[in-house]
Amino acid sequence: MEPSKPVKIRAMAYGDLDAIVEIEKEMLGKERPEYWSMKIENSEIRSPLTSLVAEMQGTVVGFIMGDASGWEYGVPNTVGWIDTIGIHPKYQRKGIAKLLFKEMMGNLKTVGVDTIYTLVNWKEWDLLHFFDKMGFRKGDMIQLELKLEE
Repeated sequence: MEPSKPVKIRAMAYGDLDAIVEIEKEMLGKERPEYWSMKIENSEIRSPLTSLVAEMQGTVVGFIMGDASGWEYGVPNTVGWIDTIGIHPKYQRKGIAKLLFKEMMGNLKTVGVDTIYTLVNWKEWDLLHFFDKMGFRKGDMIQLELKLEE
């Protein structure tokens, strides 16, 4: 479904902090301003073209954060990573995540990225479905975890 009003995609800026905190609160019931402050500061320095927001009528309604990197985790090329994507619940299923992803994908291509990775919780079916629609497939890397006992 296409958005009913024009959507502007632009680079994320520190001034977007309150809107991003609010989107996470609406989506997950959490407020983590310190966490998002650090993430936005890092993205402005490291990868300003891979952390984007979507605005409708001057209001931030969604965001995507990522990075371009190489030689990490045994990956031999410059690759892109999608770290987080969040769309305010009122604006979900309107094509905004797709617009953000397509813009990020174009930005990553301009810096030589030919592969994008992300991690998704197996139980997040909507997110898995979104990435499937964007063309993602199961990759060759395996995520491992170790629970540390208290």
